[in-house]
Amino acid sequence: MPIFLTEDKERTLAQLTKCVEPFGEVNAFKQKDGSIDIVATILMVPDIEGASTGLALDASASMKKMYGVSGMVSPLFAQAAGVPNVVEPVARTMAAYLANFAAQGQVNMIYWACGPDGSKVEEIGTFPQDHVRSLAITGPKKEAWGKGTRLLPPLRYFAETAFSNAPWAIAVFVTDGILDDLEEVKQYTVQLAKQIAERKRNFIKLVLIGVGEAVDEGQMEQLDDLPDEIEMKDAEGNDSDLWDHKLASEMQKIEEIFAEVVSEDVIVAGSGRILDSSGREVRAFNDGLPALLKFKLPKGSDAFTLEFPGGKITQSIAGAV
Repeated sequence: MPIFLTEDKERTLAQLTKCVEPFGEVNAFKQKDGSIDIVATILMVPDIEGASTGLALDASASMKKMYGVSGMVSPLFAQAAGVPNVVEPVARTMAAYLANFAAQGQVNMIYWACGPDGSKVEEIGTFPQDHVRSLAITGPKKEAWGKGTRLLPPLRYFAETAFSNAPWAIAVFVTDGILDDLEEVKQYTVQLAKQIAERKRNFIKLVLIGVGEAVDEGQMEQLDDLPDEIEMKDAEGNDSDLWDHKLASEMQKIEEIFAEVVSEDVIVAGSGRILDSSGREVRAFNDGLPALLKFKLPKGSDAFTLEFPGGKITQSIAGAV
C-alpha cells in the first residue's frame, strides 16, 4: 500500500471518541467555509494478503501490579496474596486474534520499556493462535522492569527487524503511562512514512492502546494526528496514516484495532446513503456501500445518518469541530 505525502493546512481535524457501532472510526475535517468533510470506517476485519502481526506489552515498573507482581519474591506467595494479573487474559485474547489474522498464523510478541531507562526490548517469541491461549504473560525475565517508557525501540524492532521484509504488517503497542521519547517517535514516524511513500519499504500499521488512568491521551493524539503535518494518501487517493490510538476503557470490540485498515474497494452492503442532520441526502452509494466512507456535510451539521438495507444508524458529531 504505497502512500504519498501531500499538504493541506486548511482543515481542522477532530477524531470522534465515541462511535456508534458499526463505525470503527469517524474523523471530521472542518473547512474554511464551515462545511465538514467526514471520513468514516465501518468496523470489520480486513483480508490482507501476506499480513504479519506483532504485539508489544509495556514492561515498565508501573505495570508490575497489572501483571500480578507484588513486592514478594515468590510468584506463589504473590498469587496467594491475591494480586491479580489483569494483563495476561487480555494479552492472550489479543495475541490469539492477531495470530489468526496473520498470513502465517503466528503473532510476534515482545515486552518493551524494559531496563534502567526503559529503552530495552525483550522478545517473548512468535506463537500460533492455539499456543498463546495458554501462554504465561507475567512480565520480563531477562531484562529488568523499566524505569522509563520509551516507544522508539519497540517501534524500530518491528519496522527494521521483525517486519523489515513483510509485505504488510500491523504492530499493536500496549502502555499504561507517559511516553518519554514522543518527539523521537514522531521524527522516526515521518522518516518511516517517507520510506513507504518512496516504496523503499512496505506498509506497516501502528496502533497504540492505552490502559489505566495514567495514560496521556494527548500524546497518543499527537501521534494519531501526524497527518495534520503530513497527510498521507495511498495509490488510490485514500487517506492513510501510520498511527492509530485507542483507549482500552473505550474499546468495545477487538476489531477496533483495524478501524483505519479499510478501503473504498471493500463493499460491506449492496447499497446505502448518507443523510445530514436535516434529513437531506448528501451522498448515495447505489453500487455498494464501502467500508471507507467519504462525504461532505453542510455548515452547522451536528450529526449524520447512514441508511442501508434493513436499518439506519445516526452518528452525532456535536462538539467535534
